[in-house]
Amino acid sequence: MKVKVISVLEDNYMYLVIEESTRDAIAVDAAVPKRLLEIVRREEVVLRAVLTTHHHWDHARGNEELARLCPGLRVYGADERIGALTHKVTHEQELTFGAIRVRCLFTPCHTSGHMCYFMWEDGSLDAPALFSGDTLFVGGCGKFFEGTAEQMYTNLTQILGALPKETKVFCGHECTVRNLKFALKVEPENEIVKKKLAWAKQRDDEDLPTVPSTLQEEFLYNPFLRVTEEPLQKFTGKTDPVEVLRTLRTEKDNFKKPKERPNPQAMLAFDWGLFSPFLEKK
Repeated sequence: MKVKVISVLEDNYMYLVIEESTRDAIAVDAAVPKRLLEIVRREEVVLRAVLTTHHHWDHARGNEELARLCPGLRVYGADERIGALTHKVTHEQELTFGAIRVRCLFTPCHTSGHMCYFMWEDGSLDAPALFSGDTLFVGGCGKFFEGTAEQMYTNLTQILGALPKETKVFCGHECTVRNLKFALKVEPENEIVKKKLAWAKQRDDEDLPTVPSTLQEEFLYNPFLRVTEEPLQKFTGKTDPVEVLRTLRTEKDNFKKPKERPNPQAMLAFDWGLFSPFLEKK
């Protein structure tokens, strides 16, 4: 099982997972069809399916075009709002793509229909992979747009946190530096946070991805997975793990808010070159 990490849009990741014996492939969060199909051709694989974590435009906007360009393409997800959806999946449902096994893990909170995908190959010595969308990030977790702290606590501790510790985490956005700056504010004495932040800054300077991490690593520096630790309880002034998580999310939402992003439709127009005639020099 080979995972191609593909940077798209402002800070998104989409992924191409290749079954190396058959040269079949599945995509995760196929937001930019043209870029994805370029890599499919270059890798000389056949795209069989798309797994969509949630319906937000920056994760699902390529589905319709891909379905049009690839007749018979299967599109999996847990939310009716996902474009071109052909197969609605449920919690712990398992899918098979050649030697690749996929377990669907329902993690509602960021959106009410968010699904993560846990992948492995039977008999392989390689670590399994988790495609966590906007539920779990390197050093952080997603905003609670359509859910509660109770749901996210369940997601992070009972569902994702219970996976094998060697699991590689492939998340939906490159926001590691920002996440770890917040983690350092929460735990200023945590040497592992300091080292990971320095590493992430160097990767960022070199325009390289910080994915994947591993679950084992996340438990050492991700504050949202450390809600029972004393420094986290001291920072939040709470002892109940759910209340620690709720307070952390509020603090993170107000932490060095980035400058307001351009309107998503305007960003797409720039991506597609629609403004080019107006930007050319007379």
